[in-house]
Amino acid sequence: MADKSLNRTELVAAIAADTNLSQSAVNGVLDALFNTLSKSVSEGTKVSVPGWISVERTERAARTGRNPQTGAEIQIPAGFGVKISAGSKLKAAAK
Repeated sequence: MADKSLNRTELVAAIAADTNLSQSAVNGVLDALFNTLSKSVSEGTKVSVPGWISVERTERAARTGRNPQTGAEIQIPAGFGVKISAGSKLKAAAK
């Protein structure tokens, strides 16, 4: 695992420094990005930024599971998940 991490405050500061925008403006753009992303995914719309990232909602079928404490079978209802895929530019940056 990576020893370093970048939290939201540090991300906002870095973007503000690179773009000469205020941190509040960058924070507003990030809020709008995440709101749009969550709304689109909740509606089942795939969001794709070619070369960088794609995000889509996936369906999970109903299935049978086990209670780990008792071993009893339980029914897990159908539901949704989120699939995030890295694009070629993001993969290349990781090398």
